[in-house]
Amino acid sequence: MAEEHQQYRRIILMGPPGSGKGTQGAILSQKLGLHTYSAGELLREATQSGSREGLAIKKIIDKGNLVPAKYIVNRIKAKLMEPENLKGYILDGFPRTLQQAKVFERLQHKSFFKQNHLQVDLVLLLQVPDEYVLERILGRSSCATCGTLYHEKFKPTKVFGVCDVCGGKEFTKRADDTYETVVSRLRNYRSVTAPVIPYYEEKGLLVCVDGTGPIDVVSEKIRKIVGY
Repeated sequence: MAEEHQQYRRIILMGPPGSGKGTQGAILSQKLGLHTYSAGELLREATQSGSREGLAIKKIIDKGNLVPAKYIVNRIKAKLMEPENLKGYILDGFPRTLQQAKVFERLQHKSFFKQNHLQVDLVLLLQVPDEYVLERILGRSSCATCGTLYHEKFKPTKVFGVCDVCGGKEFTKRADDTYETVVSRLRNYRSVTAPVIPYYEEKGLLVCVDGTGPIDVVSEKIRKIVGY
């Protein structure tokens, strides 16, 4: 396990859907002054770029197939080699598969990554039970006008039915925030992503965090581990 009282700056955030990776990644980004990247966002950026690789990725996605690890790692590689990321980075939900983890590991042994000390130094696993994930995801919504995120239990509006930020009264839910979809995503996480956990545990990089508390409580646990 990674040592405490050291500041970590090359971080992977792992956890099931709804575990708070995005929220905690944003907090870490602000506190450490680092960028957070998710594979999904980078792939969407690639498909919109019009590049040869982006068009290849779009064709794969449009056919409903999984994007090969090499394409995802290539996108991660391009970002991490940018000057602004040489001081560190945060990866949200990547690697998602054991194959991605192994391809990314080979990349970290390349001379550029070794010379600039870009190897991952901490993997944070946010642990939450399935019933908590369901409660989190099924209760969330966003303001249809300004996009501010809310949760009926964990982050309700101050005035019922009125957005705190813009005063909007229309709220929307993501189309895939349904019970059936969430159960399917959890099943996929256990079968596809869970094998990545022992991979990083064997490397001594993994630290587990109870992600079931309020955002600020979980953030404080992470702060003590990361060292900011």
